[in-house]
Amino acid sequence: MIDKLGYLMAVARERSFRRAAEACGVAQPTLSAGIKQLETELGVLLVQRSSRFLGLTPEGEKVVEWGKRLLGDVRAMRQELRVGRSGLVGNLRLAVIPTALAMVPALTIACRKRHPGIRFTILSRTSAAVLEMLDNLEADAGITYLGTEPLGRVRSVPLYTERYRLVVPAGSAWGARRSVAWSELAGQPLCLLTPDMQNRRIMDQLMRQAGVNVEATVESNSIVTLIAHVRSGLWMTVLPESVASTMGSAGGLQAIPLVSPDAQYRIGLVVPQHDPAPPLTAALLAEAQRLSEERGEA
Repeated sequence: MIDKLGYLMAVARERSFRRAAEACGVAQPTLSAGIKQLETELGVLLVQRSSRFLGLTPEGEKVVEWGKRLLGDVRAMRQELRVGRSGLVGNLRLAVIPTALAMVPALTIACRKRHPGIRFTILSRTSAAVLEMLDNLEADAGITYLGTEPLGRVRSVPLYTERYRLVVPAGSAWGARRSVAWSELAGQPLCLLTPDMQNRRIMDQLMRQAGVNVEATVESNSIVTLIAHVRSGLWMTVLPESVASTMGSAGGLQAIPLVSPDAQYRIGLVVPQHDPAPPLTAALLAEAQRLSEERGEA
């Protein structure tokens, strides 16, 4: 039944039999047959279908929710058994908001030093996608904003506090400034993250608080792209302090504190609410807690 539940969850996530089969690594007839067998075993129709996927039935939605819990338990059980045989070994999948990617090594390095058998897959995702991946069991943990938008059923550990900097080309007239007010960004040539990013939504809110409505002339979901535009000498951008300091170390940029308002937002590790936590996730949580205490974030 476990494999069949996995098929159903993939269909619910992908909204397509073909894409779900590809995600599960099976042929589409195999996936369809598995879901039909699951329907027979449970005695209910789970999927509305014709020649294509039309949606889940109400019973199908309920089974998907139960399936997430069951598959989470099975994954935790398998990790427990593996730990008993080989120690703490395996892969942890982390979904991380782009502005926090520069801070991830602090966590992964600490975890690897204590548990050298752990490997990491790190994916850059929006804050909404981070939570969706946790809910769909596509990620074991995430790093995202805490307290700015609903997180749902997760356990969280604060890692650091995000502050904002105006990033300008080195030698710019702004370079002599010790700080810049958000209101001064009105009319400036800005390149910013796209509106689907929570970081951008936060910045838009801060600018509205400062009484200005700023329009970016370049938008991208890639911080590297924003930095490249700033280095051209024609644009400026707004980035978290941690990112600005990392990118600025390569030269050609200056980062100036933004004030009025002097905004601060907490970034942290989030994991599914599961008791007990799977061994790999528990190890990551422990390292996150240590880092949080060392930085005075706990």
